[in-house]
Amino acid sequence: MATCRNRLCPNPQDLTLPELGSSHVLALLPYLGGVTCATGRGMKRHATLSRCLDRVVSDEMSVLAHFDSPLRHPGALLWGTTNAMFLVGPLVGAASSAYKHGEEAQGEAHLHPSPTRTGMRSTFLLGACYALVQGAAAQQIYDIWTTTWSRSSLLTYSQPSGGPIDFVAPGTAANADIQVQDSSVYQTVQGFGASLTDSSAQLLSNLKSANSGEYWQLLDYLFNVTDGANAAGLSYIRVPLGASDFSANDYSFDDTSGDTGLNDFNINAAPSYLYSTILDILSVNSELRVHVLPWSPPGWMKEGTMNGGTLNTQYESTMANYLLKAVQGFKAKGIPVFAVGIQNEPENSNPTYPSTSMPVATEAAIGEALRTLLNNNGLSSVKLIGFEHNWSDASAYPVQLMQQAESSFDGVSFHCYDGAYTDQASFTSQYPDKEVYFTECTGTLGSDWWSDIKWYMDNIMIGAVEYGASSGLMWNLALDGSGDPILSGSNSCTGGCRGVVTISGSSWSVNQEFYALAQASKAITPKDPNGPWGQRVGVTVAGSEDWALRVGAYVTKRTSSTDWWRYSLVVLNWDDSSSTTFNPQSVDATIEFRGQQAKYTFPVGVTTLSWYAAPT
Repeated sequence: MATCRNRLCPNPQDLTLPELGSSHVLALLPYLGGVTCATGRGMKRHATLSRCLDRVVSDEMSVLAHFDSPLRHPGALLWGTTNAMFLVGPLVGAASSAYKHGEEAQGEAHLHPSPTRTGMRSTFLLGACYALVQGAAAQQIYDIWTTTWSRSSLLTYSQPSGGPIDFVAPGTAANADIQVQDSSVYQTVQGFGASLTDSSAQLLSNLKSANSGEYWQLLDYLFNVTDGANAAGLSYIRVPLGASDFSANDYSFDDTSGDTGLNDFNINAAPSYLYSTILDILSVNSELRVHVLPWSPPGWMKEGTMNGGTLNTQYESTMANYLLKAVQGFKAKGIPVFAVGIQNEPENSNPTYPSTSMPVATEAAIGEALRTLLNNNGLSSVKLIGFEHNWSDASAYPVQLMQQAESSFDGVSFHCYDGAYTDQASFTSQYPDKEVYFTECTGTLGSDWWSDIKWYMDNIMIGAVEYGASSGLMWNLALDGSGDPILSGSNSCTGGCRGVVTISGSSWSVNQEFYALAQASKAITPKDPNGPWGQRVGVTVAGSEDWALRVGAYVTKRTSSTDWWRYSLVVLNWDDSSSTTFNPQSVDATIEFRGQQAKYTFPVGVTTLSWYAAPT
């Protein structure tokens, strides 16, 4: 019996070879005393190797490499554990290589059979298999996540029932022909998510106290970005600085009237559960983007109240210092700030909750001062985002802001409450090098589940991103079933706002907003730990049924320059009616990519699918 590192190999006579007719078989892996036949990205542990040759290798074989962690290679998934799993056979790639402890090591992966006729035959067969696999390392669709209109699938993972879907020489295009232009690469998508208001943090904190297990399960389901995890992979939250309409009461970080030196600035004026919740989320997702901004300056900088009104211009520099201190305060608590805004919805002054009307000139002046302060205090990487209001004014306020303070702002963000996502072009056409974010849209209690998902996908998760947005965010991350807790007297949610998550005591459930966010997020989260995020690439739909599919396309590059890139499609099939009758129809589509073609039938709902291709 041959001896492997750390453990014994199974009896050589128990080993079989990959079936030469199966182009997806990559390697044989002895696993915990059994045999695993690795096919494509899947492995059948201890399975009957019906797809492998019935030839028995009677020679002892030594093993070159073993694995202590998951390793991914173009078209392959090779697993190892602390108990040790061993590779028998060659790896697949542009060059044969051996892996150890998750790192690439140069050199060829060989079998070493004893010098017998059978051994030479085994070597030949494995070599032939290797050649076949190399030839089959073309693009194949493996990973599919689906949410259907009927809720029969809810962010459900699957692999094609008949095995990986190959991209092959193109045939007749379907009536819905998805054409991916991977040479046209656009913005990096920083993530999808929602706002962590005081109310959301309060409910999450209450859940943690009532049922810690459910709390951590929810955070994992929301924020785990590990590749392949059964989770949404949300990665972007927006946090109010001070009170909003979803706080227990009005407060700022300095409520001492006339304190222009901000001597009484206190980051702990916010409830402690806000910060503890963010830190818990960061423990699940260390790459979380935290975007902060105020709903109002301290009331004494306005007309004595945080609810409505306008900032007195004599406090512009004070407000810039206030925002700097807020960013520093978050950092001191272990919360790195990704982006900071000057004012939420600067064209909205509402006397029933914290809000402020802020002219362009005032926001520009604060932005210029804040940019300098951030740069001078070791915070030059913090992005400064302006506007934060509706699509309908995209050609006015944000454009004027850039005209007055272009060098200070990294970009602007939009909300959904007026206008259309196409309005973003009014800004991007004039400032194509500036970043665009989409940062708020709320769900409403009692609305239709499937209609909401269609709208969110069309307008935000696909539409806003198609028009340049680097994020897609909903409003409250969590609320209760009545849209509470909301600030007493606020009229901001007359129909009742719905959170991405509904929390009731010690239990929780996710809403339609979750599924829209999750399907989009699956396309852009890193393939590798701390690796690159997805970038939008060009895509069009042609054919007589082009109207039936709404598509976004993305490429996620890799940490290693030799690893194949992941390409993903987010597809909304909204072919659900005939005249006035609800009549959901699956759509048979072709996918064109680098001169090859794949076929897939999209159910009515949202589908996110992925494949891998060589870097360009």
